[in-house]
Amino acid sequence: MPETSYHLHMPDPQTSCVVFASPHSGCDYPHTFLRTTVLDAHSIRSSEDAFVDRLFDCAPQFGAAFLCAGAPRAYVDLNRAAEELDPALIEGLRRIGHNPRVASGLGVVPRVVAGGRAIYRGKLSRIEAEHRITRIWKPYHDRLQALLSAARERFGAAILIDCHSMPHEALDGSVRLGGKRPEVVIGDRFGASARSEIVERIEAAFAKAGFVVARNAPFAGAYTTQYYGRPSRGQHAVQVEIDRALYMDEAAITPNARYDEVRLALRGVVADLADLGDRPPQQLAAE
Repeated sequence: MPETSYHLHMPDPQTSCVVFASPHSGCDYPHTFLRTTVLDAHSIRSSEDAFVDRLFDCAPQFGAAFLCAGAPRAYVDLNRAAEELDPALIEGLRRIGHNPRVASGLGVVPRVVAGGRAIYRGKLSRIEAEHRITRIWKPYHDRLQALLSAARERFGAAILIDCHSMPHEALDGSVRLGGKRPEVVIGDRFGASARSEIVERIEAAFAKAGFVVARNAPFAGAYTTQYYGRPSRGQHAVQVEIDRALYMDEAAITPNARYDEVRLALRGVVADLADLGDRPPQQLAAE
């Protein structure tokens, strides 16, 4: 079992209604897990949003909370519903309906990593899956909701920025003829998870920093954005995906020559995003 479900970095004082989160950057791979998987210690990391926690770690300096996963995505996926259990991996489950994420092996307890490579030789027990959800998934989401509820109570609104990275190849089919390749994809579930004014300001912050930005294609937001995005209640959720090739060698899983440059650019973005709550609360909370 990983040592902790999450790492929470709080500002002092907290001056922003924005909460940053990184659910896929966890890299605490327990030895028991590494002995169970058929993958080596390098391959098991291929689904990890490596270094995203470092890219956004300045958030508390601008008055915003920052919640990071402790456990790796290959162990339990915090951007899935607790009910997204995979019958092809977990013993004693019956297939109910069709869920594309689960069917592809990317349920709350993943069956595969990037490229569809199997993590295990056989199945896991239902007890093991439930143990991971109870010890890792639930504490993370309890804390995330508590942070959003506290921000909403204090500032009149809460804005979740869910931070991710995407493989460079994921964008191969999203470039229009003559268009620029997106470097950042903002997902608001096509307007369902956040007010348009907020999403426009997020897009403008990345564009001002020099990033090529797209919306909702190929990533519109998964469980976290869908579940926590409640604009009518003054709770907004936006997913941010950054092209890994900008700042890391994807094959080696190491920072590349542009890492410091990208991190500095993102510092300016984070500063701008932390100011999303600088308008009167009723303007953000109203539907």
